[in-house]
Amino acid sequence: MPLDVVDLRSFYASPLGHVARRFIGRTMLRFWPDCARQRLLGLGFATPYLSVLGIEAERVIAFMPAAQGVVNWPSPGLSASALVEPTLMPLPTASIDRIVLVHALEETESPDDLLEEVSRVLNPGGRMILVVPNRRGLWARMDGTPFGQGRPFSRRQLAALLRGAEFSPERWIEALYVPPLQRRLTIRSAPAWERIGSGLSLPFAGVHVIDATKQVYRRAALRATRRSFALRPILLPQPAPTPRAANPPVRPGPG
Repeated sequence: MPLDVVDLRSFYASPLGHVARRFIGRTMLRFWPDCARQRLLGLGFATPYLSVLGIEAERVIAFMPAAQGVVNWPSPGLSASALVEPTLMPLPTASIDRIVLVHALEETESPDDLLEEVSRVLNPGGRMILVVPNRRGLWARMDGTPFGQGRPFSRRQLAALLRGAEFSPERWIEALYVPPLQRRLTIRSAPAWERIGSGLSLPFAGVHVIDATKQVYRRAALRATRRSFALRPILLPQPAPTPRAANPPVRPGPG
């Protein structure tokens, strides 16, 4: 069942949601400490993080999937959010400098098509932050949070998806080592969980946070080109048939 925007907003208003926003947002700021003069797009439910990243940005837009629903954002002033089909975004090609995907890839039916569309609207050399539930993590195994919904990914699966969409991962950090429990003791000990988990590189982090760059040039399919050249048919000239007369001439008989 797709995530609902009401449930997402309720989660980020809870103490555990504040913990998730704190640690994921801190990682994003390590990747992008300055977005000045950048056109920034959030896809999925990225508004809790756009408020942190887009302070100095030239323009900030929040696109939310049609199956999820949309909320007005930001609360004061004119709305910068819209309801869209993620694989058919109403944006010109190469019109965005940076994109943040949160609660998006794990919810789509076609991750390849989604990343291809993201690549289309990004400028050559544009950057993307991707936040995806970790298949081996505790958060993906418990459905009490949005990170326990949809399809989680392993590191190898994500690397293959990014490579297929012509993205190059620059930095890859795992976050949310704290168990996804709303207990007061768990919330208070969250910094210790995060410090120990990241320091020891434990395998049960809740999410992958990836900073990837769109490749400027696509790889050429050399083998396919050579094969098609080698098997190219050669047309040989054929002799034209001699036309027959409609009524052959009658030869005179002897005598």
